[in-house]
Amino acid sequence: MAEHEAIPAEDEEELDTRRVSAILDAVEAGDSARLRELVDPLHAADIADLLEQIGPSARRDFLHLYSPEIDGDILSELDESIREEVIEALPKEVLAEAVRELETDDVVDILEDLEEPQQAIILSALADSDRVAVEQAMAYPEYSAGRLMQREVVVAPEHWTVGETIDHLRSAEWLPDQFYHVILVNPRMNPVGYVTLGRMLASRRDVKLRDIAEDSFRTIEATEEEAEVAYIFNQYHLISCPVVDENDRLVGVITIDDAMNVLDEEHEEDMLRLAGVGDESSISDGVLDTVKSRIPWLLVNLVTANIAAGVISLFEGTISALVALAALMPIVASMGGNAGTQSLTVAVRALATRDLTGSNALRVVRREAGVGLINGAVFALIMGGVAWALFGTPLLGAVIGAALIVNLLVAALAGVIVPLLLHRMGLDPALSSGTFVTTMTDVIGFFAFLGLATLVLL
Repeated sequence: MAEHEAIPAEDEEELDTRRVSAILDAVEAGDSARLRELVDPLHAADIADLLEQIGPSARRDFLHLYSPEIDGDILSELDESIREEVIEALPKEVLAEAVRELETDDVVDILEDLEEPQQAIILSALADSDRVAVEQAMAYPEYSAGRLMQREVVVAPEHWTVGETIDHLRSAEWLPDQFYHVILVNPRMNPVGYVTLGRMLASRRDVKLRDIAEDSFRTIEATEEEAEVAYIFNQYHLISCPVVDENDRLVGVITIDDAMNVLDEEHEEDMLRLAGVGDESSISDGVLDTVKSRIPWLLVNLVTANIAAGVISLFEGTISALVALAALMPIVASMGGNAGTQSLTVAVRALATRDLTGSNALRVVRREAGVGLINGAVFALIMGGVAWALFGTPLLGAVIGAALIVNLLVAALAGVIVPLLLHRMGLDPALSSGTFVTTMTDVIGFFAFLGLATLVLL
């Protein structure tokens, strides 16, 4: 039997190409001992990445050999596109043990992406108290703070001292794996403040908790949207935040890791939507799923391309008379499209982070207009000189220069105004803006260039 290739000591905990190849070899050979040797040193997130990177057949074989080692952390790290497949492949007893290890917010995150039969299997594996907590969380609207929060909260009466709190925590039978604050509550279970663990441990035992409470304290309603939660954490630099119900009673807590996950998902969603590939596309998706997510936007693009083609057809006689125009037309459209994408990307991102608002919109529009005019003038001089040199016609250089100024100005303005208007109408600017901006730059670019050519050169 050939000896296994050793993984260098410095790479023992890394998921690199060499390790993935060795893992696939172990899977193909059905060598579960070697597989555990290779996979056990990896972080749960790396094991999840591994499952996402390998093909469906290898993934099934991997789970057959390694399923007893799959834990809750790995399940929570999995991309939702393959999580259901992995859960279905796990023995029920392994799945039950894995979900029992998780905090309620992680269980809810897993359940959200599963069908009812799989949800029932996971819920039945939980202890009664955990199952009730998870079901209560699932009763909140999707993408709300109630779905995001964990029910495990460390609280103390606001009149307690540091010493009383420390003694209580030491004698507690169970505490969350990670928590950052002790939340102060009144007799009605209304949160009134919180104290960081570091501040508490640095204080004398006789100090009242209320005297060392943090100034950053705020609460979030359970029905608040996840995007708003992520914004609050990012804007006010929070590490955890109590969640309250309609009566302002404490029902849970959201921690920084969950809020940052939402931010990452929002950014990823915006990037995918700007590219027109659907907001849940993944490299783990199958061919048909990928085709379904992309075809609608390609059809929209086909329609808008035909609109641009219709504008070109209006100037068929001009193009026939001056064949050089056919060579220069794509330059005008391409420059406008790129400039529009630059402006659009900045605007959509600024809307998502709330840096672009109604109060500064006019200033941003003016800035983009100035940028468009200056860029247009610079490239008008460059391209005008190139067209003159190539075709020996000064007026042709002037026409393409003027068209570039017009189109880059329109592109810069459209890149800001279109997402602003869509946002004002309650639509997602990341989803629709690109199509409108591209159509505008193509149509106006062709119309300006060919229209000016018709007026000046014929």
